[in-house]
Amino acid sequence: MLLIPAIDLRGGRCVRLTQGRYDMETVYADDPAAVAAAWVRQGAERIHVVDLDGAREGRPVNLGALAAIAAAVPAPVQVGGGLRTLADIAAAFAAGARWAILGTRALGDPAFLVEALARHPDRILVSLDVRGDRVAVGGWLEESGLGVEEAARRLAAAGVREVIVTDVLRDGTLSGCNAELVTRVARLGLRVIAAGGVSTLDDVRRLKALEPAGVVGAVVGKALYAGTLDLAQALRVAGGAGGDGGGDGRAGQAHHPLP
Repeated sequence: MLLIPAIDLRGGRCVRLTQGRYDMETVYADDPAAVAAAWVRQGAERIHVVDLDGAREGRPVNLGALAAIAAAVPAPVQVGGGLRTLADIAAAFAAGARWAILGTRALGDPAFLVEALARHPDRILVSLDVRGDRVAVGGWLEESGLGVEEAARRLAAAGVREVIVTDVLRDGTLSGCNAELVTRVARLGLRVIAAGGVSTLDDVRRLKALEPAGVVGAVVGKALYAGTLDLAQALRVAGGAGGDGGGDGRAGQAHHPLP
C-alpha cells in the first residue's frame, strides 16, 4: 500500500486546513519544493499536491509551485484543485504532474470525464470528498447532492478505476481514518486511496488490512506536519514490514523534517 505525503498549496506556501475550512489555516513552510524533497528523502514514493487556491477559484493557480515540486523530487506527483478543463489538465502535466486529480466537473459532467480518460489513459484520478454521506465539490464549499455510493457508481461506469476518498470532517483533525467509508467505495470495484484523519500507525495498519479489498494507498498530511506520525515508520507499516512492532506512532517517536 502506498503512503503518500500531502502538500497543500495556498499562496505558494505549504499549508493545512482543518475540515477544508479556509478560515482554519496553518502555514507550515514557505518552500513546498523543499518539503517534498524532505518527504522523499525519508522514502516517499509519491507526492500528493492540492492547489487550494485553484479548488476555490475553479482554475489552476499554483502551477509554479507545482513545477518547482516536480523538479525537486524524483518521485511522481499527483495534483488536484481547479482542474476543470482539458487545458487545465494539460497545464498540470506540463508543470510536471504524473497524475491529474479531477473533482467538481468530473462529477457533474460525465462527457468531460470520459474525454479526459480517453486522452490521458492511466493518468486521471478522481476525488470523492465526502461530508457526512454526501459528496462535496467546489473546494469542499458546496454540496453536490450525490450520495457517496451513487457518485462512485457513476465514476466506475465512466471508466474511472482509482479514486481518492476523503472524509472531509476528519481532514486535518488527527481523529483517525474512516475505514468504513473507504471500504464502501472499494466494494463497488474501485481502487481507493484513503484520505482524511490518518494520524497514527494504527490508522496505517487498519488501512493496510483493507488492501485486499481494494484500498491501495493513503494520503497523510497534518499528522506529518504536527509530528504525530513518523513517515519512515509509517512507510514500513504500509509496505508490510510492521513498523516498530507496537504503539500508535504518536509524538515522541516522530520528528519534524521540514526545512
